Amino acid sequence: MRPGGHWRTDGRYNGSGVRTIPDEDLIGCIGKMIVASRGTAGPGEVLVRVRGGSEAFIAWSAEPLPRGASVLVIESRGHRAVDVSPWTDPLAEFDEGDAH
Repeated sequence: MRPGGHWRTDGRYNGSGVRTIPDEDLIGCIGKMIVASRGTAGPGEVLVRVRGGSEAFIAWSAEPLPRGASVLVIESRGHRAVDVSPWTDPLAEFDEGDAH
């Protein structure tokens, strides 16, 4: 153990030399953009259902994503920031009322 903290083997360092701990629970979760992203020009904000509730995270994406877009969390950056990708539910075309 270091003075004032714990050793972590899964941490990363950001550009300022601060260690960040990714939140692996988020990867694979579906979320909804609550603030549009500007792609690589700037992040948005995503609301993700995780750990029995909903939590907001800074959302980085490769392409601009509008408010309300469904996204898949593909990476955790730590410090409540994630990478997201557009998501279309493959089962959305099947209506609950459609019984064949």
